[in-house]
Formats: sequence, structure tokens, C-alpha cells
Amino acid sequence: VCLQVNTSGEEAKHGWSEATYLHDDLRRTSQRATHGRLATRGALVVAEVALALMLLVSTGLLLRSLDRLFAVTVGFAPADVLTLQVRESGPQFASDSARYRFLVQALEKVGQLPGVTAAAFTSQLPLNGSHDVYGTHFEDDYDREDDNSALRYAVTPQYLTAMGIPLVRGRWLGAQDVADAPRAAVISQSLARRKFPGRDPLGQRLKFGSDWYAIVGVVGDVKQTSLAAGPEEAVYISPMQWRWVDNVASLVVRTRTDAAALAPAVRRAIWSVDRDPPITRVATMEEVVSRSEADRHFALVLFEVFGGVALVLAAVGIYGVLSGGVTERIREIGVRSALGASRGSIVALVVRQGMTLTLLGAGIGVVGAIGTSRGLATLLYGVSRLDLVTYLGVVAVLVAAAAIACWVPAWRASRVDPVIALRAE
Repeated sequence: VCLQVNTSGEEAKHGWSEATYLHDDLRRTSQRATHGRLATRGALVVAEVALALMLLVSTGLLLRSLDRLFAVTVGFAPADVLTLQVRESGPQFASDSARYRFLVQALEKVGQLPGVTAAAFTSQLPLNGSHDVYGTHFEDDYDREDDNSALRYAVTPQYLTAMGIPLVRGRWLGAQDVADAPRAAVISQSLARRKFPGRDPLGQRLKFGSDWYAIVGVVGDVKQTSLAAGPEEAVYISPMQWRWVDNVASLVVRTRTDAAALAPAVRRAIWSVDRDPPITRVATMEEVVSRSEADRHFALVLFEVFGGVALVLAAVGIYGVLSGGVTERIREIGVRSALGASRGSIVALVVRQGMTLTLLGAGIGVVGAIGTSRGLATLLYGVSRLDLVTYLGVVAVLVAAAAIACWVPAWRASRVDPVIALRAE
């Protein structure tokens, strides 16, 4: 009997030991699996944070670049200006005199509209994609073949007033500059500065295209191809004093009221002279300026969308990892609370874990942003791709978003009841 009891006791002892070992093995396996899941999740969060920072840095650089770009002086006053393009087509416009006569009559009708203060035609409009240039020669260096290209603006009187281009010296082209009058030209300030440093350009002779012109005025520089481009030399002439009158011209109308609202009346005024000419590209000058930087706008919108999505995903990822970590470490948190850990220390424990992942991802993201920002160099203006303000601002936004994402799991962890946590274990 005693043997039987002892044997049963040994069997019970061995059975208890095997159950205990099995339980320990399962717990260790579960801990390893938990640590593996947490590591994988942490790596994903770090990657999300790094990607978000790279996209947000690109967005910040483009945003600061656009701010600098639109602060650039364009050389004219775009507010309250309506523009449209008129194409003179048909047998009635076969001669230069017929085309010019239509322009004069159309301007007369448009000028009679209420709210119109000035109106003029030009062969090309600033920042609308056109780039009409011709070679220039000055009389004092003609023998040296100093040939430089300049923008050609064939404009009617009042163009200076309609566009708000400042007159620096001399006079603007007027009604007296007709076909049989001495040819007169107005040049840009950059051209005058280059060719006549310290001298008066008025009265000097300029060969533009194939004809000689006397310089009668100097005006401020105007941005033609891009807001980011430097000063472009330009020559302004009367349409009647050029070799031909352009059959495509842009009308510029300065108004006292809403420029866009005046577009239907301007169309009717032009068509009252002739119903045939098509009227296209109706826009305010402010819209023309904005559209000239459409590429930068498009890139900015793309980076804003992807950067915002990446920021949200990074915040959600941090929240998910910390929330899952709190659930899986419930016993540890319960033990800490039972041993006297304060709620503040528990909150700090959880937040520290989340911020460690955030800062690690931010560090990787900064390195990545430095590399990827090279591709944005052609879209940036007045801002370095390594702009410190942008990088610090983006890191601050990312850290703030991460702190908010960390707070909810940390607050939940601080509310864990140690008795319930240990009993559940």
C-alpha cells in the first residue's frame, strides 16, 4: 500500500512538473511571438514615419518656394485686368491695313463700355506661354555684330496704362506712331542698362528685325516666360511700323469693377465690329499669372495629398502599435502599478516607446529627404533644398502628431487596475 502510495505520489510529482514545464514553454513561446510581432510593427511604423517626413519635406519646400515666387515683382499690375485673344481670319482681313483698322475699331467699342479705364492690343501677352523674339543691333556697335535677341511686343497705344507697366524715361508709343511716321521703339530697362550704362538711351538708333527704330522711351522689365526667370530684354513697337500686322492679338482691358464679369460685354463689343473673329483664352491677368506656374501647383497638390495620407498612416500606425503593446503588456503594467508605479510614470513609459519609434523614423526620413529633394531642384525658387526652416517645421509637425497618437494608449495604460490585470494573468 505504501509502495502504491509512493508510486502515485511520484507520478503526481512528475505529472505536475511536466505540466509546469509545458506551461513555461508555452509562455516563453508566446513571449517570443509577442516580441516578434512588436518588432515587425515597430519597423513598419518607423518606415511610415520616414516616408511621411520625406513627403512633407517636399511639400514644405514647394510651398515656401511658391510663396517666394508669387512675391516676385512681375513688372505689371495684374489686378482688375481682363485678357482675351482675338484671331483675325477671313478674306476681310487679308491686308495689314484691314487688320489694323479692325483693332482700332474694336478698341473704340471696348473703351466705351462702363467700367473700362484703358484697353490695348499686344502681339504677345506676358506669362501666357508665347515667346516671340528677334535680333537686335545698335548703331554704335553694328559693325561688331553684337547680336542679341529681344522680345517683340507690337502694341497699340494705352498698353502701358492698361498693363500698369512703369515708364522709366521718355514717352510711350502713341497715336502719332503710324506707318508713314518715323519708326519709334520703346525698350526695357534691362536692355537699356546693358547697352547704355551711365548714358541716356533716348534718341539712339536700334535695328530690330530688318528695320531701324529710334528709341523714344524706356519701361520697366516684365516677366514673360516664367516668374522664376530673370529680366528679359524687350522692344515695344507699333503694329503699323512692323513688317506686318499680326493676325492674332491679345486684348488687355483694365477695369474699375470685376474684370471677369466684364468678359461677356467685351465679347459683344468686339463682335459688333465683326462677327467672324474667334475669341479665345478669356481670363483675368491674375489667372494668367497663376497658370504660368501650373507645374509647381500640380506638384504641390500631389505632395500635399500624399504627405497628408502618409502623416495620417504614421499616426495610426503609432497608435496601433502602442495600443497593441498595452494590451499585450497588461500584466507588466499591473505589476508596476501594484509595486507603486504612478500613473505619470506609466504614461511616460508608453509615450517613450512611441516617441522612440517616431524619432528613429524621423532620422531616417531626414536622410531620405536630403536625397530625394534633389529631384525638386528645378521646381524650387528662392529656397534651398536643404532649407533648415522647412526640415525643422516638418519634424515638429510629425512629432506633434505622434505625441497625440501616443497619448490615448498611454492614458488607457495608466487606468489599468492591477488587481484585475493580475487575476486575468
